[in-house]
Parts: sequence; structure tokens; C-alpha cells
Amino acid sequence: MKWRFNDEKYDKLPDEHLDQLKTLDASASEFLWDFISNTGLHTNFPFKRDFFRTIDNIKSNSINNHDIKKWLYQRALPFDKPVYLSWQPGDAMVVPWKLFIKYFDSFYYSGSDDLTIIDHSLNWALFFHHDNEIYFGTNDKFIPSKTVDNVDFE
Repeated sequence: MKWRFNDEKYDKLPDEHLDQLKTLDASASEFLWDFISNTGLHTNFPFKRDFFRTIDNIKSNSINNHDIKKWLYQRALPFDKPVYLSWQPGDAMVVPWKLFIKYFDSFYYSGSDDLTIIDHSLNWALFFHHDNEIYFGTNDKFIPSKTVDNVDFE
């Protein structure tokens, strides 16, 4: 997966940001994949029925990347929160939420990727679906952050 982040043909992240991306080895990636599967998170599309109190979504092909970053920011997760990304059984990593927002289009290729993002609590999840839709499910009382206008995503 390094090509997503260090190949100029795709995206070349600064070294200070690359150092914060923690690729999980095959065993840990498989464990994360199994954990997501065993919870039944995606039993129904996009999430298991009644798993989350609130589900919000956005079409990624109908708006620009800046608006997607705003939508992600409005999930009101702490910027320094480590989040777990899982594409498939052998591909997973841990990244700070802020870096995911900043470079989301390097982590997710609309039209080809399915990507699940969780934290250790499983009180929320994001599902980036290959059909250009992004879903956010949460059990917390969800109110989108309104301070997005003061944030620089670039």
C-alpha cells in the first residue's frame, strides 16, 4: 500500500506525515478484519440493523474533496484520535484522524475501494463504499460540528 502515499503518480506525503502512518502486519490486519466481521458490522448494508442509533451519509462523487473533508471533520472526532483502517484481510493501518481527513483521497479511491474505519470503542464507524458513498454510524448523540469554517484542511 506504500504506493498510495510515496509514489508521485498517486500522492507523495511529507515524511513527517508518512511517519505517522502505521501499517499493520498481516496478522494484525487479519485480526482487525476478523473483528469487524465477527461483530457483524456490515451484515446489512451499510451497517448491521440497529447496530448504530444514527447513520449519516454523503455521496462522494457529487461534491468536491474539500466538502468531503468538511463532512468528515463534522463527525466531531478528536484530531489526534488513532483510527483503524481496514480494506481487506491483509491490508490495514492505524492513522491519526486528522491525517485521514487531510489525505482521505489517498486512503480511499472512489469507485474501487471499500474501506472501514473504526476506533477501539466501536461506538462509531465509517464505511467508504466503492459506489461513491460514505456512511457514518454512531451510538453517541450525534450533532455535526459547526466550527468547520475555521479549519484549514489543506
